Amino acid sequence: MGDFYQTGIVTTLHNLTQRPTDALESELLAFSKHKRLGLILPCLYSELETEAMPNIVRELSHVPYLSQLVIGLDCANQEEYRKALVVFSQLPHDIKVLWNDGPRLRAIDQKLREAKLSPDQMGKGRNVWFCMGYALGSNQADALAIHDCDIVTYDRGLLARLLYPVAHPQFNYEFCKGYYARVSNGKMNGRVTRLLVTPLLQTLKRIFGSLEYLDYLDSFRYPLAGEMSFNRDVIKDLRIPSDWGLEIGILSEMTRNYSTKRLCQVDIADRYDHKHQELSLDDANTGLSRMSIDISKAIFRKLATNGIVFNQETFRTIKAMYYRVALDFVDHYKSDAAINGLDLDLHREEKAVELFALNLMKAGNHFLENPTERPFIPSWNRVNSALPDLMDELLKSVDADMREFR
Repeated sequence: MGDFYQTGIVTTLHNLTQRPTDALESELLAFSKHKRLGLILPCLYSELETEAMPNIVRELSHVPYLSQLVIGLDCANQEEYRKALVVFSQLPHDIKVLWNDGPRLRAIDQKLREAKLSPDQMGKGRNVWFCMGYALGSNQADALAIHDCDIVTYDRGLLARLLYPVAHPQFNYEFCKGYYARVSNGKMNGRVTRLLVTPLLQTLKRIFGSLEYLDYLDSFRYPLAGEMSFNRDVIKDLRIPSDWGLEIGILSEMTRNYSTKRLCQVDIADRYDHKHQELSLDDANTGLSRMSIDISKAIFRKLATNGIVFNQETFRTIKAMYYRVALDFVDHYKSDAAINGLDLDLHREEKAVELFALNLMKAGNHFLENPTERPFIPSWNRVNSALPDLMDELLKSVDADMREFR
């Protein structure tokens, strides 16, 4: 049975009736006559060769209400870009594929670097940022969704539920975050949310008190979900991290720019599974280890902008308290798994907690040792101010790539 609990901070839209996707799509098609709807897909070429992407393309081919689909393609050579164009040509929508590794877009990136406006590192954040710039410049969609390209349980109902809150003409939401239970194949997944973010937020509340920002983050059912939707104007002044802190960074930007009354979250899937990252116990630069460090840095940075002062002793206290709180959460999840007949490896869970505790110190040390670090990609408003012709050049470069290699 679905619950109807509200946190009182951001509105939660539940899935109480299993409403058919066709009914949602019928409404969205009507909404799209007055508010054009689009989709951004940040994609690695390697994801085109997985079991997930063919199903995503097949499902999207039946979506009737999209005006534009912007795909950011990373880690692809020329031949792979050609193959990607063939794959996406199956879709009946206005498709634009950004070849991020191609010479034209690299030239644009070089101009941004010379102006000190380029994203600092490769990754999903950079990909999403360029796609947002294209969507903003092309002005073919008034509201857009983003979702990942490695969802093995994907169906088009996910997109319909994700876009509905920002598409509905009588709703007043600027931004919507998707959520779901990370359960699949008899296992409880979502370790970084369950074992890092949730206990860390509880820890920070105990140390610093019930801060508005911490209560806000804690109100999201799945804060690390890569699925979200927003009105086009949201993009203009958005500053996002280029690393694994992307999802937390976007949530932080939303509460900086908008009242929580303009934000919501929606249940988009009964079951959700995607590519799993390794824990990476021996390498802090990859997998869940890298992810945990980047996410922790994003939270610490935002707290610092709100006036919280950090030092070495603060981070030692956070680590010690987090470790105890997180182990209590492991016990909670063990009981939850048992009553639902799910497998939960206690040793594996506690290994993750131990790693995340160590990485809180690494994130804290990085924060203290790099006071001049630029944590965000500049907003597109700033880019347009510094380089007024660049957005038009981006549009022309994407079109030229597609004409040449299609």
